[in-house]
Amino acid sequence: MTTVIPVILCGGSGARLWPLSRSGFPKQFLVLSGDDSTASLFQQALERLNSIGSPKIKLGKTLVVTNEEHRFLVLDQLRELPSVDATLLLEPVGRNTAPALTLASFCAYEIGKTDQTDPILVITPADQTIKNSKAFTKALQECIAVVEADQNSKTIVILGITPNTPETGYGYIKKCGIKGPHGEFTVEQFIEKPDSKTAKAYLDDSHYFWNGGMFVLRVSTWLAALKIHNKNIFGVSEAAWVARSVDHVGAVEFIRPDKEIFKTIQSESIDYAVIEKCPGSEFSIKMVELDVGWSDLGAWDAVWQVGKKDGQGNVTSGDTLLSNTNNSLVHASSRLVGTVGIENLVIIETADAVLVADRASSQDVKEIVHQLEQKKREEKNFHRKVARPWGWYDSVDEGERFKVKRIQVKPGASLSLQMHHHRAEHWIVVKGTAEITNGDQLILLTENQSTYIPQGQTHRLANPGKTPLEIIEVQSGGYLGEDDIVRFADHYGR
Repeated sequence: MTTVIPVILCGGSGARLWPLSRSGFPKQFLVLSGDDSTASLFQQALERLNSIGSPKIKLGKTLVVTNEEHRFLVLDQLRELPSVDATLLLEPVGRNTAPALTLASFCAYEIGKTDQTDPILVITPADQTIKNSKAFTKALQECIAVVEADQNSKTIVILGITPNTPETGYGYIKKCGIKGPHGEFTVEQFIEKPDSKTAKAYLDDSHYFWNGGMFVLRVSTWLAALKIHNKNIFGVSEAAWVARSVDHVGAVEFIRPDKEIFKTIQSESIDYAVIEKCPGSEFSIKMVELDVGWSDLGAWDAVWQVGKKDGQGNVTSGDTLLSNTNNSLVHASSRLVGTVGIENLVIIETADAVLVADRASSQDVKEIVHQLEQKKREEKNFHRKVARPWGWYDSVDEGERFKVKRIQVKPGASLSLQMHHHRAEHWIVVKGTAEITNGDQLILLTENQSTYIPQGQTHRLANPGKTPLEIIEVQSGGYLGEDDIVRFADHYGR
């Protein structure tokens, strides 16, 4: 029985879903599905792919390809799914999906050598939503059957999504021929994003489907096709993989390709690098239809489309009050949001930013993100509340020569042993027990107790207890930037 390995491509920044999605906490880690689930898009993708096992399908350990900066976000969300066993492949920089899949393929090849098989990879992005999970599982099992039936390992199967609107933001797949024994069709052509008139014609023609970037193929098939169609990605990825380093956090394995080599890889998507070059070649591209209520949640209008609507067509989240409001998306993260006399709008409130947009123009939110990048504003990258491997901090107030943070440290976790050149800090414990290194002193503080860290003093905050530790930190000094930090010892390899 061939091993089937789920591969989750967990890169991307989700710029069109700003201000909820930011480069430091992108959309795949958000709960955006529009149903009552409390799972993030990434967690839903993990659960969907790990449900395809059957008496005929031996499921292997999931491979998650993600940015190194997001490794602890991934780790935290994996811990909430104890039934899922995963290895993390950490990209030092983003190079699109083809190098990401290539890393996963080299890793799966090593797994295959152990049990002398050529594993089948089931590849999906981490940031999509599926309404009918059972139908999705059935479609993937059919794809696996198509790949298994090919004794020559020359078949790549893609899921073709049944279109329900004349969408101009997706690439299209054109099928041909008659349906095969596992529901597969031959792919005749891949088509770039069409104009509106062409998209309407495709909607009326049953031969055209959306390309959602989900594939099933053998490890050897991808590596062989890549070696033919893009030698740069194959060769440089292989060199970065050979020079990899490996470490662990608990039972989870972190695999890091060589940073300097990986940075030189050509940035290319799976489609451009290989898939679109295969029709008519020695590699056969098949398609299995997928009609499951799919969305890539590529913009706020798509989030509205899949959301649970009230009688006036509104989708709301958080503390909201609506009056004479129709067909709008209103999201409140940190305070009450009220609307009066509006329609077809998107209103997204967070602690440090508010977006108001016409639903029809929600794709253009990326222009705001571009302006934030040009102005080097932190709102592009981080929320006011920032996740860290040891917990989180929330910058609740700041002014001239001071900043106030609320800090939570997980049980058993600690910050780095560190020092600041330009600021002093006052720590007040409001919940739990703090173990504090303050120069040569090691002290324990409980609720309502405090300490002072002088400028230039070596210090560390740790939580020795079994419940979260929460403190209020007051910084004072001439410079309060996050880069004023010297680390002497750190559990997280920063």
